[in-house]
Amino acid sequence: MAGGLPHPMFIVPMALESLGIHVPTHVAYTWVVMLLLFTLSFLASRKLRMVPGKLQNAFELIIGGLEDFCVANIGEKGREIFPVICALFLFILPCNWFGLIPGLDAPTANVNTNAALALFLFLYYNYIGIKKWGFGYVKHFMGPMPALAPLMMIIEVVSHLSRPLSLTLRLFGNIKGEEIVLILMFMLAPVVGSLPMYFLFVLAKFIQAFIFFMLGMIYLKGSLDHAH
Repeated sequence: MAGGLPHPMFIVPMALESLGIHVPTHVAYTWVVMLLLFTLSFLASRKLRMVPGKLQNAFELIIGGLEDFCVANIGEKGREIFPVICALFLFILPCNWFGLIPGLDAPTANVNTNAALALFLFLYYNYIGIKKWGFGYVKHFMGPMPALAPLMMIIEVVSHLSRPLSLTLRLFGNIKGEEIVLILMFMLAPVVGSLPMYFLFVLAKFIQAFIFFMLGMIYLKGSLDHAH
């Protein structure tokens, strides 16, 4: 509170509380991102044209580029899993950017949001592997030589279980760290010092969303490939 007014970051949570909805700040802004994505998707798809408008063209450029990248790395079977990892990218990107908008907060600057996303991705790629290979999916954890199977099983299980933690902390650390640096730069050298960093972090937050997308694609490629 400053001068009797709430900090701008808490305006959305307080508005929800006035309606009797009590949620943490990161959840409130997650809902704002979801509402934004639903609105933009509706506006872009309600009147699809052969000659696309600006919004439709932007979505086609992003989604088409990501799909081409996914198919180039996984093959045609990548089209099956692309909608899920594309949705993750489209959700994470505005979540990251929200932290750069004065008065808003980035949901991905909270470890709980990232843990939920990482856990979902972990469950999804294992589900895809089990769906495709059935019980044979266990061969992905046994290594190339039967003699090494007991050791490889332990190593692979630990490796896979560490993936959600790695995804969570990587995204959280980068997003939170960038916001702290930006605040410090603004305090030390307002506008002149922080403006170049601001545009750098716009790019950096895009890269973090793409890294999450790319790692998800790699994990899914592993679950779809034949075990050797």
